[in-house]
Amino acid sequence: MLKKAILTVLLLFTTLPGFSFGRVEKSAVSIYEKINPAIVTVDSQVPDGLSCGTGCIIDKSGIILTSAHVVDIGKTVVVTMNNGQNFEAKILKHLGDNKDIALLKIDAHRDLKTVKLGDSEKVKVGEKVLAIGNPFGFSGTLTQGIVSRIDYAKNRIQTDAAINPGSSGGPLLNTRGEIIGINQAIYNPDNNISNIGIGFATPINLIKEYLKENRQI
Repeated sequence: MLKKAILTVLLLFTTLPGFSFGRVEKSAVSIYEKINPAIVTVDSQVPDGLSCGTGCIIDKSGIILTSAHVVDIGKTVVVTMNNGQNFEAKILKHLGDNKDIALLKIDAHRDLKTVKLGDSEKVKVGEKVLAIGNPFGFSGTLTQGIVSRIDYAKNRIQTDAAINPGSSGGPLLNTRGEIIGINQAIYNPDNNISNIGIGFATPINLIKEYLKENRQI
């Protein structure tokens, strides 16, 4: 009888007008479909192989925001679009005292999709966030979680959205699809073997200050 009653309740909810089990999922899907064309893979040739990361197109002319540690010591930087197109990128600038923000430029001979910069001052602990990146080379990977903590002293947003090697330079997004941070690092007591749910992003407002000093946004 109990199983029958539970089944009846579930059927009732699924037939109610306007009820949807997939409302949250649909939000994530729509954000991903809108933003992913503006997310790129960044590969930098270094002496012992490749340094791999993620980038965000922030200007339709081909300006890309990424983490400086992805491209710092590379001689050749190649950007791969979500459609598989490859472009050699020029490093325009390293931004910020911590030298972990960089601007790249590619010439795609067309206007490119971009990601909108949000306002990290409005970010709250517990807020739902999404991350898109290329962890371990799996390009266009979407993960989700919450803002776990805000470290005002070190200017870092902490999140439990899965961030792994290759995700550096990718966006941490709010539920409006705006960048609130650039994924930078994970807490890795096991030497990058796995994600344990503690990742860090540089707040986008800190980056916007540097962008204003070097180019118009």
